[in-house]
Amino acid sequence: MQSTITIDVNLDESRTPQDISWSASESSMDQARKAKAMMLSFWDGAEKTSLRIDLWTKEMMVDEMGDFFYQSIMSMADTFDRATRQKELVESMKQFGRDFYKKFQEIQLKENKV
Repeated sequence: MQSTITIDVNLDESRTPQDISWSASESSMDQARKAKAMMLSFWDGAEKTSLRIDLWTKEMMVDEMGDFFYQSIMSMADTFDRATRQKELVESMKQFGRDFYKKFQEIQLKENKV
């Protein structure tokens, strides 16, 4: 069995992502889903390095980016837990995520008061 994931990125004249959409052949979705941002990582075992694609559209607001990163950090911690069962490191990652989000919210409140 094979599943295909398709990511379409429409760029403006300055090559900035304008629209991001994705679909998966093994999904129950009947059409592509829109996204304002994406982070995709691949592990190159031969080179022992991570290869990444990080994109976001002009519509991605700063508060959404904070939420996106917080949720991504927490999801990475969950994935690391399932892969390694190293609870101490998982909790450390999650604590970092909570601290990051708290500081992000404090900065947002301070900037919005100005």
